[in-house]
Amino acid sequence: MHNLILRVVSKVLIPLIILFGLYVQFHGEFGPGGGFQAGVIFSAAIILYALVFGLEPAEKIIPKSILHLLASFGLVLYAGVGFVTIMLGGNYLEYGLLGSDQVSGQLIGILLIELGVGITVASVMLIFFFSFAGRGRP
Repeated sequence: MHNLILRVVSKVLIPLIILFGLYVQFHGEFGPGGGFQAGVIFSAAIILYALVFGLEPAEKIIPKSILHLLASFGLVLYAGVGFVTIMLGGNYLEYGLLGSDQVSGQLIGILLIELGVGITVASVMLIFFFSFAGRGRP
């Protein structure tokens, strides 16, 4: 049985959850939050969608193959920032080398690192959810 109220409320809440995830993602270098928390919030929005509307529609929104690519991309982004700083003559993840001055370099580095973490965490959480939720299907 489909609960109309639950569907309507979730259609209002899911965009707000994603918006809050974006806030946490891009405000993380200035205050509490960051990539890990934002990744969990993003995945919670998709998991809510899957719980209300079904697993198959949710898997159509973000297929498992895309999730695997995103998880890999987030990891490569994180590691890539470190390797770029090494190639620029610094230590691994020495952000100050990424910009024209120390402060802008650190801002760029932290944004890229947190973005990589957020993408990876959201993807892995959804991979786990889809794997466990769909384990009884043929």
